Amino acid sequence: MSQPIAITTSKPPRPLWKQWLTLDNRYVPPAFITLILLAGQVSYGILESYERTVLAIATAITIELILGRIFLGKWLNLASAYITGISIGILVRSPAFWPYAVGAALAITSKYVLRFKGRHLFNPSNFGISVLLFLLPATVAMLSIQWGNNMWSMVVIWALGSVIIWRLRRFHICATYALSFLVLALVRSWMIHEPWLSEIAPITGPEYQLFIFFMITDPKTTVRSKKGQCIVAFLVALLEMFFRLNSSVYAELYALFWIGPIALLVEMWLDSRRKKPAPADAPVFAAASGAPQQSIP
Repeated sequence: MSQPIAITTSKPPRPLWKQWLTLDNRYVPPAFITLILLAGQVSYGILESYERTVLAIATAITIELILGRIFLGKWLNLASAYITGISIGILVRSPAFWPYAVGAALAITSKYVLRFKGRHLFNPSNFGISVLLFLLPATVAMLSIQWGNNMWSMVVIWALGSVIIWRLRRFHICATYALSFLVLALVRSWMIHEPWLSEIAPITGPEYQLFIFFMITDPKTTVRSKKGQCIVAFLVALLEMFFRLNSSVYAELYALFWIGPIALLVEMWLDSRRKKPAPADAPVFAAASGAPQQSIP
């Protein structure tokens, strides 16, 4: 008796050039952040120097290679380390060279040291920059007015960033944060009697572009559910508002520094409660004794 033959069909692999051009490729975010750097440098000269930025990138990649080999026993893809290094190279302002290397080293090391249940808790670049700004305020500052608020450069970068983040299914995080920021800016303007436009001005700056597109959307340091991601984005904007009311210049970075890890720890705690098995002693004893088992209300 003949057996039916299962015929399976599979799509032929896409040409290599199509794989590289897809927006889901892991190298698209590094390419996009490089575009931000080039646009800002050519138009406004935003970098402290090319050498400092290269130092931050090289340090991040080197530390990633070493620690990945030590802790995981393999050579890791370096796209994430490149994003961390170039973010520090763009955002950090210092006349010295060493803060760029120290910030990159702190950022990458945090991925391997500050872990809980197999996950690192802090966005690396956010951690490295926040520590530098908090501990070394006399030596380190952050990119701010050097770029300005040119409308067309903002439109181009926001359009490209929105398309990429949409394809990566994380646009809802950016949108939630941006809308929350705008609404809470209205609240701040009412509380401190300042014009609303002056309160929303920071979100048009380059540091916020990197923050919104690369820090709060980091897949490794965001909660899993879409609803939870939106809640966390709102909480970051809310805590940022209180930091700004207390005259914190780097409010958005400090807000994510606190809210991000706490959100991950809460998610892990909830997961542990859902997966906690019911006590097994009572059913086994009842079955062994022959007594009827009753449900507990």
